[in-house]
Amino acid sequence: MAKIPDLPQDERPRERLARLGAGALSDAELLAIFLRVGVQGCSAIEIGRKLLDKYGNLSELGGLSVKELAQEHGLGPAKAAQLLAAFELGIRCAEQQMVRQPMTSAQSIYDAMAPRLAHERSEHVVIILLDTKLRAIRTIDVSKGNADTALCAPRDVLHHVIINQATAFVLVHNHPSGEPVPSQADIALTRRISEAAKLMDLRMVDHVIIGKSSPHYPKPYYSFSMEARM
Repeated sequence: MAKIPDLPQDERPRERLARLGAGALSDAELLAIFLRVGVQGCSAIEIGRKLLDKYGNLSELGGLSVKELAQEHGLGPAKAAQLLAAFELGIRCAEQQMVRQPMTSAQSIYDAMAPRLAHERSEHVVIILLDTKLRAIRTIDVSKGNADTALCAPRDVLHHVIINQATAFVLVHNHPSGEPVPSQADIALTRRISEAAKLMDLRMVDHVIIGKSSPHYPKPYYSFSMEARM
């Protein structure tokens, strides 16, 4: 494959980004800009494509550790650390953009939290605190578990809602194993938190599970509110 300097100038990733904007570039091209140079026999674009072919998408790539990334052909410890820093910047940018945005639909909740949770290899429970207009105030990590479960109790959630003087909240957690369909434990926990919130005159807007779409469940998220299971 041709090296990036050998490509016509208007086909080089950096020039295309400057001319058309970052949104016009493929994931492989964006990775190539970050990598800057390839290795012998493999251009930066080709390295990016091979990484995406191996792991499927940027979200899965972002879930790797520095040690795992450093072992990939064309990376090494320095580029691996820089790449994970770039992913973390994207996550923080998404979270900062979320503040004061209305969380009025499962899609808006998923869009806000997927950059942070979709690639995680263990279950995380997060709450989004909302104001009276259902705009996000802040997010709080409630618990982190293993690949199958994240321990959490209603008091763990409502404690943060009360001390931060929020009137409403959203519960979010991820399913690293794949489909976002709730387990019996998820259903029971949602019911307990919802009932406890009502007793305290707090509004639980939704519980959204973030996972991956599949032929059996086409959406990458599950909304208890949409499914009328709260």
